[in-house]
Amino acid sequence: MAGDDLSTAQGRTFHAFRFAYETAMRAGEIAELEWDRIDLEARVAHLQMTKNGRARDVPLSFEAVLLLEALPQISPGFGLTPRQIDALWRKVRDKAAVEGLRFHDSRAFALTRISATIDVLTLAKI
Repeated sequence: MAGDDLSTAQGRTFHAFRFAYETAMRAGEIAELEWDRIDLEARVAHLQMTKNGRARDVPLSFEAVLLLEALPQISPGFGLTPRQIDALWRKVRDKAAVEGLRFHDSRAFALTRISATIDVLTLAKI
């Protein structure tokens, strides 16, 4: 489908989707992610601007770190704009014959998964 070739935009889009369901980050946040704001050792990504207008730190799971380490050193992190992520995600999804799965659904999946491990107030902040 999208493949594991991270030199292609479609490959990085699928990779971004996998990263999104590990971190609950929005497509725009992923597109703006800069390498100098990622601390792989501390397993955290700093977002300077989020949809709600505030900065926040995003904890990175072990899998999220592996996904970042596999990326070519493109800046911003995934080398895609939010608009590209949206358009390419639809192509990837359609090639896989999956109906109705939106990129943003990765965020709901991630939040549902982590809801069992964090308190409600922290979940609300995310």
